[in-house]
Amino acid sequence: MALASEAQIPGVYRRRIGDIVVTALSDGFLDGSLEVLQNITPDEAAAMLRAAFKPVPRRTSVNCFVIESAGRVALLETGSGTYLAPTAGALRHNMAAAGFDPASVQTILLTHMHPDHSAGLTNRDTGERYFPNAELRAHEEEFRYWFNDASMANATERERALYFGCTREQVSPYRDRYNPFTGGEVFPGVTAVPLPGHTPGHTGYLVQSGNEQLLIWGDIVHVPDVQVPRPEVTIAFDTDPAAAAATRRRIFDQVAADRLLVAGMHIHFPGFANLTRQGDGYAIIYENWQQAL
Repeated sequence: MALASEAQIPGVYRRRIGDIVVTALSDGFLDGSLEVLQNITPDEAAAMLRAAFKPVPRRTSVNCFVIESAGRVALLETGSGTYLAPTAGALRHNMAAAGFDPASVQTILLTHMHPDHSAGLTNRDTGERYFPNAELRAHEEEFRYWFNDASMANATERERALYFGCTREQVSPYRDRYNPFTGGEVFPGVTAVPLPGHTPGHTGYLVQSGNEQLLIWGDIVHVPDVQVPRPEVTIAFDTDPAAAAATRRRIFDQVAADRLLVAGMHIHFPGFANLTRQGDGYAIIYENWQQAL
């Protein structure tokens, strides 16, 4: 009989924002090369990771979030499904561990449509929707860009297969449930925050209840131990690296000045943190584990 100590506990963590409960769910992690980082050498990036006691070359957390507000349930991101690595794709397992029925999800919010965010929408083999009662919400520019044949034709072979192809396979079964937006409140207590650059419609979500706020900022960073102290560092996955760097710097300034709590899809799980200015860059302060809701 297997010992209980031979397996990790489920990746679930709950955080209250006023009357809203945000549950972080781990989809797992992805390991990858440092060659994809730009405006920094791989040796420099590796040294920063070692100094932070992080794996080299890089290990990227993949986080999703359930938002319970005003008696409704939203899922923010759907993870990697089976498109990337066996170390990711754990969202539905951790949803079940947290007590969430996929059929209870009424709204799915996507920050953007890269495969580590949208590839858990649909059964890859059957085309069945994993969330049968959910509307699908993302910035209208995401729908427009990933379903544009001219954009797909101009992409690399890998991007055509993994980005455009995956998006179309995963998103299309929800075509009768699309509900795109350009801004404003997209779910009770949740407001869309445009953060273009990483993708054309990349969007964060500001969760607000009473006097408490949380900015879920999507892919503002992929490697926090490098990009927080060095905001100019971009990644090969950025559609517009210059715009992504400018957006990151702007959001870092705002978050540090306002002492705003943030959560991110690639901040080390459970993904809640604050930023403070440090020299020409910033430092990330991971939030203490909250024992009580």
